[in-house]
Amino acid sequence: MRPKIYLFGDSITEESFSDGGWGAALANHFSRTADVVLRGYSGYNTRWALKVKEKVFPPPESGDAPLAVMVFFGANDASLPERCSGFQHVPLEEYKQNLVAIVAFLKKRWPSTRIILITPPPIDEDGRLLHPFFDDSSGLPERTNEAAGSYAKQCLAVAAECGVSAIDLWRKMQQFPGWQKGYLSDGLHLTANGNKVVFEEVIGRLREEQISLETLPADLPLIAEINPNDPLKSFEN
Repeated sequence: MRPKIYLFGDSITEESFSDGGWGAALANHFSRTADVVLRGYSGYNTRWALKVKEKVFPPPESGDAPLAVMVFFGANDASLPERCSGFQHVPLEEYKQNLVAIVAFLKKRWPSTRIILITPPPIDEDGRLLHPFFDDSSGLPERTNEAAGSYAKQCLAVAAECGVSAIDLWRKMQQFPGWQKGYLSDGLHLTANGNKVVFEEVIGRLREEQISLETLPADLPLIAEINPNDPLKSFEN
């Protein structure tokens, strides 16, 4: 069977199989070499992710360990506690502890699996005011870029502490002029261009982990490998 790559995260992951989504692009990229398995849960934070982890991933005896697991939480943890999305908020120190626990769980279940943490993206506060998730008369965004940056920094610290890879999406995305509207559709979720940035960062980090089209064999003979004079012979080995 093809090896698997799991995507574990919130709505930015759940929506990644939509048109132009980074998950769909990843599945297309590895279409003959690995299965990309979507485990995205809109609105979830690390506290809830830690609660459901046993239901999200198969038991270790169910088959081969996945090649990699992307862990992409923090956007909801970073919601400001006193505003309309406060029920999603997780304090910064707890966020760190939760990420450490998720990584420890994955390492124990599959010691050979590569784990890649992805920081929350930056926040366009003007976009959040225009597209609130809940009724809010405060006139203030329920997320700020400064808060998202603090959680991104903590995510990177966890990766260093646990010895796993990380993608600093918060910093990377802000390197592009006009990222606020060009890469975020509502101040938080990704546009097609934003999805492209995530895809390229993920592919690059997987390549650093020796997971690429060059290192993974196709699961069955490619059409170019099939002898037109004796097609079935190609399936004997």
